[in-house]
Amino acid sequence: MFGNLFEEEDDEGFASTSTKGRAAKGGEEPPPPRGRSNLCGIKNQGGTCYLNSLLQTLLFTPEFREELFNLGPEELGCLEDRDEPGAKVRVIPLELQRLFSRLLLVDHQSASTTDLTDSFGWNSSEGTNQHDVQELNRILFSALEHSLVGTSGSTLIQRLYHGTIVNSIECKECGNVSQRKEDFLDLTVCVCGVSSLEEALWNMFVEEELFEGNNLYRCAQCSRLVTAAKSAKLKQLPPFMTMSLLRFSFDFAKCERYKETGRYSFPLTINLRPFCEQTDAEDSDFTYDLFSVIIHKGGCYGGHYHVYIKDIDELGLWEPLEEDCKPKTQKKIKEEVKESSEPNLQEDDPLSIITAIIAQESSKSVLLDQLGQKLMDKTGSSWSKRFRKHHGPIGKFLQSHNDVFILVSNGTRVALKANPPSPVTDASAPSEQTTSSEPSAAPDRAASDLQPKANQKPKPKPEQGSHWFDLNDSTVTSIRESDIEKQFQGKESAYMLFYRKTQLHRPSEALNNPQYKVPSQLIQLAQDENRRLQQMREEFEAANNTLELHLHLAPFYKMVNGVLQPVGKDPAGSINLSFDRRKTVGDLRITIYQMQELWEGDMALSVAKSLPAGLHLYNTLTDDSVSLYSAGIHTNTDLFVWNGKEVCGAGVRTGAEWEPVLLTVVRPFIDEDVEQEAQNGVKSEKCSAGSENVGPGLKREARGFAGGATLGEVREALGEPRGSLLCQEHKRGEGGVLGAGEGGGASGWRVFPPDDMQRTLKELSLKDGDALLVLEPDSFDSSVFTRDGDMVTVTTPSDCRWLQVEFRPQIKGGEEEQEEQRKKVKVPATGNMLLCEVKQRAIEELQLQEETLGAAYCLRQVDCSGKLLPPVFEELSVRDAGVRLMTTLTLCPGNAPKESQLFLHFTVGSAPSAGMEMDIIVEKTCTVKECLKAMLDAVGLDGTSWHLRRLDWCEEVGEPLMDEDASLSEMKIGSGDTLVVTEGLLPPKGFLKLSVWLYVDLRPMETDCSRSETSPAEQQMQGAEATDGSCAQSISLCVGNAAELRNVGKVEISDDATLEDLKTQVLTLPALQDVCFPITSFLRVWQMEGGRLTRILRGQQLTLRKLKLTTGTDLCVQGLLKEEELGPKQVLLNIKMGVPGERSYYPPEELVWDASHDSSPRSLRTCLAAHYGLSPDSLLLAKHQPEKHAWEEISNWTHQVSKKKKKKKAESLLGPPFHLRDGDVIGIKNLLIDNNRDFVTADDQQGQQRLREQAEQRRKGWDFSFFHTSGNRDPTKFSISNFYYLCNMSVLNFKAVLVKYQIFASFSGSSLQHLTVLEKPNPGSWRCRYPSVLEYSDSIHLCC
Repeated sequence: MFGNLFEEEDDEGFASTSTKGRAAKGGEEPPPPRGRSNLCGIKNQGGTCYLNSLLQTLLFTPEFREELFNLGPEELGCLEDRDEPGAKVRVIPLELQRLFSRLLLVDHQSASTTDLTDSFGWNSSEGTNQHDVQELNRILFSALEHSLVGTSGSTLIQRLYHGTIVNSIECKECGNVSQRKEDFLDLTVCVCGVSSLEEALWNMFVEEELFEGNNLYRCAQCSRLVTAAKSAKLKQLPPFMTMSLLRFSFDFAKCERYKETGRYSFPLTINLRPFCEQTDAEDSDFTYDLFSVIIHKGGCYGGHYHVYIKDIDELGLWEPLEEDCKPKTQKKIKEEVKESSEPNLQEDDPLSIITAIIAQESSKSVLLDQLGQKLMDKTGSSWSKRFRKHHGPIGKFLQSHNDVFILVSNGTRVALKANPPSPVTDASAPSEQTTSSEPSAAPDRAASDLQPKANQKPKPKPEQGSHWFDLNDSTVTSIRESDIEKQFQGKESAYMLFYRKTQLHRPSEALNNPQYKVPSQLIQLAQDENRRLQQMREEFEAANNTLELHLHLAPFYKMVNGVLQPVGKDPAGSINLSFDRRKTVGDLRITIYQMQELWEGDMALSVAKSLPAGLHLYNTLTDDSVSLYSAGIHTNTDLFVWNGKEVCGAGVRTGAEWEPVLLTVVRPFIDEDVEQEAQNGVKSEKCSAGSENVGPGLKREARGFAGGATLGEVREALGEPRGSLLCQEHKRGEGGVLGAGEGGGASGWRVFPPDDMQRTLKELSLKDGDALLVLEPDSFDSSVFTRDGDMVTVTTPSDCRWLQVEFRPQIKGGEEEQEEQRKKVKVPATGNMLLCEVKQRAIEELQLQEETLGAAYCLRQVDCSGKLLPPVFEELSVRDAGVRLMTTLTLCPGNAPKESQLFLHFTVGSAPSAGMEMDIIVEKTCTVKECLKAMLDAVGLDGTSWHLRRLDWCEEVGEPLMDEDASLSEMKIGSGDTLVVTEGLLPPKGFLKLSVWLYVDLRPMETDCSRSETSPAEQQMQGAEATDGSCAQSISLCVGNAAELRNVGKVEISDDATLEDLKTQVLTLPALQDVCFPITSFLRVWQMEGGRLTRILRGQQLTLRKLKLTTGTDLCVQGLLKEEELGPKQVLLNIKMGVPGERSYYPPEELVWDASHDSSPRSLRTCLAAHYGLSPDSLLLAKHQPEKHAWEEISNWTHQVSKKKKKKKAESLLGPPFHLRDGDVIGIKNLLIDNNRDFVTADDQQGQQRLREQAEQRRKGWDFSFFHTSGNRDPTKFSISNFYYLCNMSVLNFKAVLVKYQIFASFSGSSLQHLTVLEKPNPGSWRCRYPSVLEYSDSIHLCC
């Protein structure tokens, strides 16, 4: 059980609470100080509750503790010398000394037993295995005796715990008595068939066993079989009597173990005189007082230990329970209210009856098993007889009223939803200290103060028999002496009893003195540890309570249209300040006064926020006595410092209803000079500061206005007369299609009716960035503006002016030579002009009649990167073709397609290089086969072993066009698409192209003392990399950050192939050529969705079609160390056991749960209990939701499917609401040792905070930042949040924005949620760099 008890291991120092492989992470929260009881608990290593209970009992045995402390370094040696050759270091007693001193003197909530268990020679798994505490008691005493041989403490155990029993057999014929002595350190007493400890001792030491009949005794003196009587007596009594209760028995009929849970009483004071051989001494020699009760909670196959201990030296602070503090008058009033409320119950209404039953319980909840009995006690009849006919089963009735009732305590209790039981009243919740939401103003204790403080409140004098505590691992709570009687029976009952002689008295100097008899060197170590802990707590508190505040000073701001705007760009107007949130608002005000020595008059501090329109104020901090934390001030808060009345003589409106809105004000500026300049193609320069020319007809200017201002007030602020019209821009049609009348530069605006002039901007739902057109009545005299009802159409002068046509001749030479030969001309054009007329005019003005004679030319648009787009349809008008005026068209050799035709690029054999594509024009109704033939004819190829493939966004050869008889329009091929003529026959239908990823386990690469070496298979999986560069992508998984996915290539395979064929083909990839497996069943294949592992493919002989795999599916292969063949209802789960008392988990493990017969929560709980060797009822389960960074608790609600069958069917975890599937993470809490029912970790809280920030960002609008790096230039940030509203933008328009900034990206799906960033390592060659999920406020780094 203990491994090698005398193995000497390296010491990590007194202050260390961790051993090899358990290095603490920097920056973690320091251990909390002791609770209100002022006693220290012991951390549970996973299954060491039995050890903790025994150690606490030995600690609170003062005589044992002091005898151990009396052994000095001259006898035990020093832990620092254990590595010295020839040094005799007694490790176990030294570690026990150190542990006891830390429990007595160090100010922390719980101590660690890691150093002690390391001295036992335990390995990493021993700490999670539970053993019997009686067995531990005997082995530990034996180890101590062996370790203390040759010291003054060699007889320590014998002096304190050793006793003797005399077994006698008396011959009834000759009277000869045969005696035999028996030594004991503890007495094992029977529980089965007896009702008390006294009765068990009477049976052992008073009752005689007769040898008669067929069971005779051979007397040595009579030399024959005779009748005899056997008896036993206590001969020598030890100072401390340990009683072990035989709670566990074996049922020979059922062939199984069971636990005795019947009532078994034991006294607080016991007189052993009737059970002793010599009874002539005084009563004090035979009287013992109970001082420790080790309790076992659970069954015979697992459970939890804790201990009730009497504090002999009064080292702890015993406090009466809350119920005892209530005056008797309050209890009497409660009873009267209870009695007066009972007659008012509606006897035929089960809802009111059950509600009253629950409300009258002290814990405000009732066990489900006891609800029926309490209902019968209340009404006099059972539920089945009285209510079942009309309301169904009681469980279904509770579910149908889920607005009133709620299940708590893992589904075992029912409570009212309005007031669920609080942790204070819950029996399973710790009544000890809880973390306050408000940060503490100061640390609780001084660093080295081990004695009670001078200003500390005196301890209340406890009642007679008090000073009992429940030490449950890290938790220590005060209990009443009467609470011991609750441990007489039940699943949670007494297991070991510890008595001390009444005549053992403690000296007065030992009371309330934890340093009594503690060696000075251990006191010094404890003081050093306290100082270190105090420093850690102060640093942690300072780090956690420091706020970064942004102060905005009023003298550097001015009011513009009700919005605070900075005056200039003086950096002195904004100050960053670090401040402690535990300090008050008054302290902050004084600090700012000291910083601003020239400040005069009153100072007001208002919470502000920087909005696109400017700075806005919300609430003002008026109470100087409250802390910043209580005032709701968090880090990065903006505070405006002003006099509280005005800024630069103007009043300031505060509050959310006055949040400013940034509007784009659009005004016309038409005059003769501008029109003349427009005709000449000269851009107008008449533009005020901050405005932008949209064209020669309009200019835009961003202006901020208070959200509570009316539209009429906005018009006055703009300086417009009352007759002016304000118009809101009419949004474009869905998908970016131009609305009616918007071609060729035209746009539509809706006129605000007169009633809207009295409505505020918030009421009109105007948002940041909305455009507002301001028109005077005489504006409609111009041809630019036309009004039709409440709609105004703006036709800017660009609609009737020009298009620029550029001629690019086919000249071989450099770019400079081509630039010289290019000719440009501006052709007057309108939105209704046909594009063929534009081309003809351009040819005439460029004088290209001779060059174009007998040759075909077409007009093509150019994108922002200079790439030629497909030719425009020349039989359409400028507006119908979607060509914007004042843009450039390129006159290029080639035919112009008709509206019924497609202009396609194609290449032969491989992905096209830059400028190597060929063009072809085909009909939209042309089939794939006809298109292929036309392309082959164009390049002079023949034969039938060719087929067409698409070119994806990564500029790679994509999927083949499988249906050769389908038309191009049916295959969704549009103008400008690129097709690849690929050699080879068309793959058969059902041919799949699958992307393959490799699951790489990173844990073997980490340092782990428990592993000697990495297995060859794991080394192969870690070293697998693609040789063709396809491994550029990698994804980190969230399962403990212990694995990642690497892309290893793609496979093409028929959907008629089996899963085994797929595994075989995957292993032929170049990246996996060094990975070897005996057979394919050592390979696990996952299906991926969104970068996550979602489903394991099962069935070696199932076809890929039956597995519902489609082209483009991502697969992940994972190497295994053993064969695996999962059934259809077997689910692979990642299970994580919670660390007791901490917000973290042990490393995850894989568990296969067979849900084929039962998929209920009970089945999963039973499977997990068998895996960990625990009781199913002691486990609390929850499923992790990584997208929400939350945990969903798995309860025990059941529902009835048939009234006739009267069978209850538990909910299936494979269905709603849990939908358990492969790879899901299941968190587990062992309620026997862990009172924390919250599954959320610190990482989850950080993730939830990120989600809240993203939601806030989503509320404001999309904001993406793209970093474009080219050559050796510094990265430049392009923010497009103010350019377009991406939340309403289609993928097509978003691509256009990316192209504008020369950002190349690949999209999957029809939304903005998936974005694959590309890089261009070589000219004309693009490949995927890494995948990412596009989220709000993301920064995407691109390398070109």
